[in-house]
Amino acid sequence: MKIRHLEMELETLEGFERPEAALEQYATPATVAARFLHEADRRGDIRGLRVLDLGCGAGILSCGAWMLGAGEVIGIDIDGAALDVARRNAACIDADITFLEGDIAGMTVPPADSVIMNPPFGAQRVHADRPFIDAGLASAEVVWGIFNAGSARFVEAYIRGRGVVDTLITHRFPISRTFAHHTKDRVTIPVEFIRIVREEGA
Repeated sequence: MKIRHLEMELETLEGFERPEAALEQYATPATVAARFLHEADRRGDIRGLRVLDLGCGAGILSCGAWMLGAGEVIGIDIDGAALDVARRNAACIDADITFLEGDIAGMTVPPADSVIMNPPFGAQRVHADRPFIDAGLASAEVVWGIFNAGSARFVEAYIRGRGVVDTLITHRFPISRTFAHHTKDRVTIPVEFIRIVREEGA
């Protein structure tokens, strides 16, 4: 599937009904999700594989991975209301996706071939992305994540001895006014798509 086609398909899906600031629930824009998943698929990390979406929210990345031909997709999120939306989105595209409710920081995640995630950037809680990185490395040999620009060196330091960053792709992430503390209708922030490969024996 071409990236533009994937983007158009993802644009038809629902976003969060009641986003929570504490969980940094920003919908992943279709343009960002399509590019992110396309890059992962180009590296052989989607098609035919068991893909785990950590902090899946409304299921945009999960649905996109399914559209790209993942063999199996599992999405995990702490928010049951968001998972209800994710299930509706999956049904809308006739996708057989498993969605599980749970706290990434306190559960044993299922094994996968690759992990995709758009974890919290840490605006509300410092190091909020770390449990996602830990769970990703515990689950799969390859982890793809969307992080704030400039995060790569901190990620590298955090995973030293467990994994290495072998790909970094810069992109732009538009965020529409979502919460009361937002003062602009739309802002665009720079982000990094980071691919982490688990070190052998870690």
